[in-house]
Amino acid sequence: MKRLKKNSTANTLSKWYDFRLKIIIEGIIVGAIAGIVVVLYRFLLEKALGFSKHMYMLQSKHYWMIPLWIVGLIISGWIVGILVNKEPMISGSGIPQVEGVLLQKLKMNWWKVILGKFAGGLLSICAGLSLGREGPSIQIGAAAGQGFSRLFKRIKLEEKYLITCGASAGLASAFNAPFAGVIFALEEMHKSFSPVVMTSALAASLTADFVSKEFFGLKPVFDFKQVSTIPLNNYLFLLVLGVVVGLLGIVFNKTIFITQDIYAKQKWLPSEVKPVIAFLVAAIVGLIMPEVLGGGSEIIVSLSTVSFPLITLFVILIVKFLFTMISYGSSAPGGIFMPLLVIGALIGVIYGNIVNSLFGFSQTYIPSLIIFAMAGYFSATVKAPITGCILITEMTGSFSHLLSIGLVCLTAYIVADVLNSKPIYEVLLERLSNNANNAFIGEEDNKIIIETPIVMGSLLEGKKIKEVEWPANCLIVGVKRGEVELIPNGDTKLVSGDYLIVLSNENDAPDVKECLSKAGQNLAFI
Repeated sequence: MKRLKKNSTANTLSKWYDFRLKIIIEGIIVGAIAGIVVVLYRFLLEKALGFSKHMYMLQSKHYWMIPLWIVGLIISGWIVGILVNKEPMISGSGIPQVEGVLLQKLKMNWWKVILGKFAGGLLSICAGLSLGREGPSIQIGAAAGQGFSRLFKRIKLEEKYLITCGASAGLASAFNAPFAGVIFALEEMHKSFSPVVMTSALAASLTADFVSKEFFGLKPVFDFKQVSTIPLNNYLFLLVLGVVVGLLGIVFNKTIFITQDIYAKQKWLPSEVKPVIAFLVAAIVGLIMPEVLGGGSEIIVSLSTVSFPLITLFVILIVKFLFTMISYGSSAPGGIFMPLLVIGALIGVIYGNIVNSLFGFSQTYIPSLIIFAMAGYFSATVKAPITGCILITEMTGSFSHLLSIGLVCLTAYIVADVLNSKPIYEVLLERLSNNANNAFIGEEDNKIIIETPIVMGSLLEGKKIKEVEWPANCLIVGVKRGEVELIPNGDTKLVSGDYLIVLSNENDAPDVKECLSKAGQNLAFI
C-alpha cells in the first residue's frame, strides 16, 4: 500500500476517533437548518401548485387567457432550461446527484444547488409538471449539510456525514417520515449499515421532522380514514399484487430511461429549450385533466374515498404515467417519488376492482391495496424494500399493516431482482457520471476514512489481513467488531459483521471504496 502523508494521516485519524459524538450534535444542527429550508420549499411548492390549478380553472372559463398562459409557460420552460444548463446538478430528482457526491463521483456547489433547485422547482410546479418535492428536498437538505461543513471549515471526513444528515432531514421534512429518512440513508445512499450514519441521520431526521410538524401539523401526509386489515386467507391476492407492481415497476424504470434517450437524441434542439416541451404538454394536460398536475397527492386521497369507474382509472393512470415520463425526461428540477406513489396507488385500485369483479374480493379492503401497491411499486423501482415499508407506513399513519406491506414489497423486489432490473437511481447516477462537467476530482493531500462491512460468505470472511491483496493507496487502520475496535496487524482474521476502517487519499477514494465494497459484500461462491 502506498505511503500516505504522515501529518495529514494523523490529523484525519485523530478527528475520526473524536468526532462520533460530535457528529450527532452537528446532525441536530444540520437537521434544523435543512428542516427550515425544506419546509419553506414545501410551502412555496404548495402555493405554486395551487396557483397553477387556479389558472387552469380560469382558462376553462376564459379562453382568451390560454395564449397568454402558453407564452408564459414557454418563457418559464426556457428559464428552467437555462438554470439547468448553467448548473446541471439541479436537474431531475437530485437523489442520484447526492449519491454521486457521497461516492465522490460528482461535485456539488451547495449554494448554487439550493438557489437553482428552489427557482427551477417552483417554476416547474407552477407550470403543473408531474414532479414531486421529495427528491429536491433531499438534495436541498444535502446541500445545506455541505454548506454547514464548508462555512465552518469541517474536514472531508465530516462532510460526507453532514451531507447524509441533510439528505435524511430533507426526506423527513418533505414527508413527515423521520425513520424513512434514516433507512433511506442506510439502504439507498450508503447501501450498508453504519452506526455512525444511523445515529447522526436519526438525530437530523427527528429534528427536521419536529420543524416540519411544527409548521404543517401532526397529521400524516395521507390521512386515510378507513383502512381495514386484510385477513390471512386473502394473502394470495397480495402475492399477485406484488408480482404485478414488480413487473410494472420495471416498465416505469425502462420508460424513464427511454424518455431521457429520446430527449438526448434531439440534437437539433438546444438543451435549454428541452424543458419547454414538458411545459407545453402541461398546458394541454392542465386543460383536459387538471387532476394529474403536480405530484398528485390529492389523487391518492380521493382514491380511498371515491369510487371511480374502471375506465376512468385506466385513463388517469396512462395520462399520469406518460406525463411523468415527459416531465422528468426533460431534466426539469423535480422528483419522482410522489408521481411514482400516485401511479402505484392507481395500480392498487385497478387491481382491487378487477379481483373484486372476478373473485369477489371485498371492496372494503381496496384502500389497503392502495397502501400496499404504493410501497411495492416504490420497492420495485428503487429496489429499497425496507425504505418502501417504513416510508408508506409513516406517510399513511397506518402501523397495523406491516406484515401485508412487507409481503408485497418483498415480492415486488424479488420480481425486479430476478428480471435483473437495476435500481432507478443507480442507473441515473451512471448517466450523470458520464458528464465530465460534474466529475469529482479529489486532492491527493486530503485523506478520508472509508467504512465497509464484511458480510457472511463474502470474499474477505475468514481471511487474515496479510492474505488479502488490498487496493493501492489505502491503509487498514481499524477493524470494528461490535463495540470493540481492534488495531489490526497482518495476522488479524476478518469475520462476518466486522467493519473495516480504511484510510485513503481523496482522489483514490472512489476506486478504493468500490473495490472494498465488492470484496466485503460479494459472496465467494457466486
